[in-house]
Amino acid sequence: MADAALLSPEDPVWKEALGRVRHDIYHAPEYVRLDAGLTGGTPVAFRYAEAGRVLLVPLLLRPVPDTDLQDATSPYGYPGPVGSDDAAFWSRAAGAMTEMLCTQGVVTVFARLHPLLPHFPTALQSAGTLVTHGETVSIDLTLSADEIWSQTHRSHRNQINKATRAGVEIVFDDWALLDAWVETYHATMRRVGATDFYFFGADYFAELRTALRDHAHLAVAVLDGRVLGGNLFFAYGGMMHTHLQSTADAPIHHADKLLYHAVRTWGREQGNTVYHLGGGVGGAADSLFRYKSQFAAGRQPFHTWRVIADARAFEKLAGTPTPESLTGRFPPYR
Repeated sequence: MADAALLSPEDPVWKEALGRVRHDIYHAPEYVRLDAGLTGGTPVAFRYAEAGRVLLVPLLLRPVPDTDLQDATSPYGYPGPVGSDDAAFWSRAAGAMTEMLCTQGVVTVFARLHPLLPHFPTALQSAGTLVTHGETVSIDLTLSADEIWSQTHRSHRNQINKATRAGVEIVFDDWALLDAWVETYHATMRRVGATDFYFFGADYFAELRTALRDHAHLAVAVLDGRVLGGNLFFAYGGMMHTHLQSTADAPIHHADKLLYHAVRTWGREQGNTVYHLGGGVGGAADSLFRYKSQFAAGRQPFHTWRVIADARAFEKLAGTPTPESLTGRFPPYR
């Protein structure tokens, strides 16, 4: 018998469902609750179970301004649907999610899929629109250290060696360096013209460390007692992700390249299997993507999934759906 429900992070059924499928840190209730605290959304997970199979989708519910409606979006990162290995089951689960969210006054769903975890495109397309944005970069940590090094572009290798010769050291999980690292993070946000949202304060980082415990790590580049930058990254279930990377304004002696190299070396030694670097801005093949692509040969497509749960409400807010409104900025009424 099928069972569909919206779960709160406090509901033990959320973790029970995750215990039955391969998932990542982005699906954990602690992470979703933390992200909701940044945006003001309500953290939930849609769970669908049937004959021993389960599917779970973490979401943030947000009020649609000037209405009594809501829409749903993914937390930051890659928390797309995870579930049992059965395409027909995924299709039924996607349909059940649409029906349930509609009864809750939810107009649309926007979900970022996880590039490293399996999903069933045909099943997701049966309930919505799947958009391919480009590729992300990953490092296969099951390779030997020599093989990983050989996949690194020679310019990156040269600069990693220069940083090492200059005396740059990478320090792991010395949280006494957090405040100094946050200064480099804020410097990076100023250089790229980030909005106020991305200037996370000390409270956020303290809450992140408490919530994620030993799954959150900090690698800091230090030269002569000065912090040059750092990499705040996650390690969970054999998968690693850079969450935030930063460098100081002053000359950094290629510390950024050394940081990525040191983190992947640490990850391999700790028994992780893959280090996901992400892609370009919005999935584009831009300078950021090219920078990351020179660390490794791993490539995987990045998709988002857009669902209209309440077609009538959507038309009132944004008009009749068109290919442009479903594949561009979504939802278009935001």
